[in-house]
Amino acid sequence: MTTAETASLLAAKIRDVPDYPKPGVMFKDITPLLDDANAFSALVQELAGRAQAWGATKVVGLEARGFILAAPAAYAAGAGFVPVRKAGKLPGPVYGESYALEYGEAVLEVQQEAFTPGDRVLIVDDVLATGGTVGAALNLVRKCRGVEVAGVVVLMELGFLGGRSRISDDLRGAPLETLLEV
Repeated sequence: MTTAETASLLAAKIRDVPDYPKPGVMFKDITPLLDDANAFSALVQELAGRAQAWGATKVVGLEARGFILAAPAAYAAGAGFVPVRKAGKLPGPVYGESYALEYGEAVLEVQQEAFTPGDRVLIVDDVLATGGTVGAALNLVRKCRGVEVAGVVVLMELGFLGGRSRISDDLRGAPLETLLEV
């Protein structure tokens, strides 16, 4: 399957849900994509291909839908999976990174022992919107000694929200790819 065919398959399986979670928001529901074995498999193979091409030894999934995408991609690529979670959800010593939300702040955390010096990390999430979550994940991974960000891949980018431009400095030359622009 070509990249264009994969993009078409994935786009056809994302459902718009108007006024969710609040009026005026058009929610992009990936549940139909996950429910379709062919579409889900194609997505996992796209993500695993990026992980392999960029030499990733670990794949980070961002809570919560990023977990669903990153874990099977890590497995398919022969890499380890590392969850990045909301504050207070991981045991042991953690690094934290705060980021801005539309109406406040939140904190993401990763376990301090999640990486080994020399690891190359691919960050995976479902949506790049305003850039807050991905930007926090980039900064969080870089707090870990001897770790390099291999790149970032998101299923879809809401380009009209300008997230890419907000995290351009945080990328520090690491590639950012989106499979779909919506």
